[in-house]
Amino acid sequence: MEEKKELATFAGGCFWCMVSPFEEQPGIYGIVSGYTGGHTENPTYEEVCSDTTGHYEAVQITFNPDVMPYETLLEQYWQQIDPTDPGGQFNDRGQSYRTAIFYHNEEQHRLAEESKQALAESGRFQKEIVTEIRPAAPFYEAEEKHQQYHKKNPFHYNLYREGSGRARFIRENWKKVKSDEQLRNELTAIQYEVTRNNGTEPPFDNEFWDNKEEGIYVDIITGEPLFSSLDQYDAGCGWPSFTKPLQRMELEEKLDTSYGMRRIEVRAKTSDSHLGHVFDDGPGPDGARYCINSAALRFIPRRELAEKGYGQYEKLFI
Repeated sequence: MEEKKELATFAGGCFWCMVSPFEEQPGIYGIVSGYTGGHTENPTYEEVCSDTTGHYEAVQITFNPDVMPYETLLEQYWQQIDPTDPGGQFNDRGQSYRTAIFYHNEEQHRLAEESKQALAESGRFQKEIVTEIRPAAPFYEAEEKHQQYHKKNPFHYNLYREGSGRARFIRENWKKVKSDEQLRNELTAIQYEVTRNNGTEPPFDNEFWDNKEEGIYVDIITGEPLFSSLDQYDAGCGWPSFTKPLQRMELEEKLDTSYGMRRIEVRAKTSDSHLGHVFDDGPGPDGARYCINSAALRFIPRRELAEKGYGQYEKLFI
């Protein structure tokens, strides 16, 4: 049976930053950066940035609604932007950097309006939600150098994402941060030691080092999906090992020179938790081995994915 395909189009400021939040989600076939909502044909990047064409920088997502519902895409979209800013996004000012949802059918229109209303009534923001909801317009693909910019120029991309103020805004307004007292009460001693004090649990004596059950691993603190059992393998080290993460954007890698060694530490961005380390001796195409502490993870079995709110990942195991 042919899989369903629909389009979703979102303007969220600089389109460089609107690709990675969606691309690693299940049910996403592709994401294109481009220009839409304007009054000229085939505009260039320079013309759009000059605010003379009326276009927005946007991304157009091809997705399977049976796997990735449009409502879930909307939730992800809101969490990438400041929906109260009418003049741009963060350090990027001007018409081309405004936010908008471009709906492709009446069902998307209804869901977008309901989602916006729910956000307004949630009390998360004191200011008015000004993100526009507009019918889809001709979409013009941006120049090749702007496609997958975060992969072509990762250093500049990460520097820009932090320097523009976007990353900080998301952390402060969209991510739930628990107090140290809360974490001490909620976590076990080893979970706290690993995640907050960069500790390491004993090899071959931890919860998931030899797990054979299908499912995904999420951050013990935030519940953010991190790894899949499909990418887990026995590296012989005594800790859960993975060839790749589920959401690369959720991980942060730092140089670790502790104990007289030079290693690459892996941390979870949302919780700022220590997870483990990544090495270059893995069996996958990228050669990566993510060696992760079980104490930093919570396992969601395949049979419980929908029940626990991770239904979009069921498709991975079919």
